[in-house]
Amino acid sequence: MILDPQAERFILHFGEMGGRWGVNRTVGQIYALLFLSPEPLHAEEIAETLKISRSNVSMSLHELQSWRLVLLSHKVGDRRDYFESPKDVWEIFRRLVEEKRKREIDPTLTLLRSILMEQPEDAREEYEHQRIAAMLELIELATGWFDEVQDLPPETLQSLMKLGSKVQKVLGLVGKVRKSVKLSGDQHD
Repeated sequence: MILDPQAERFILHFGEMGGRWGVNRTVGQIYALLFLSPEPLHAEEIAETLKISRSNVSMSLHELQSWRLVLLSHKVGDRRDYFESPKDVWEIFRRLVEEKRKREIDPTLTLLRSILMEQPEDAREEYEHQRIAAMLELIELATGWFDEVQDLPPETLQSLMKLGSKVQKVLGLVGKVRKSVKLSGDQHD
């Protein structure tokens, strides 16, 4: 497979970004290649296209499978495994967030909860306890929000995301209305 300049730039960039996302360069490049490919590819095609070793391809594909970012398929009469990226970008996003949560957020929640089970012994530990409780509350709030929106249809989620700062304006207005209603209620008491 010969890459056009646009695909090559995209693949190289994903390789560079891989390190920032916690995977190596090859994993990022293979994922980008599979993302752009209209057809599933076998490991030899990937190795030849990206000019990397077959063993490096195998290890990288294994990593991508552990993230659930590649799908395995077969062709009649062909013993090779073929790989492709899910086609729906929203499904890719959901899988990434779910895997990040499972690998990073859930262990953090477990640790924070276990720390908060211990009773503070002095003022310093009480302060630390309060800070950890605030962190736990924030992470639980964020993960709770994700749990609620992850089942939304992609169109609804996309519309919600496109609202951007409009949501903030509505929430700001709602906060002012609540404060105004509370103040006027206090005057009648």
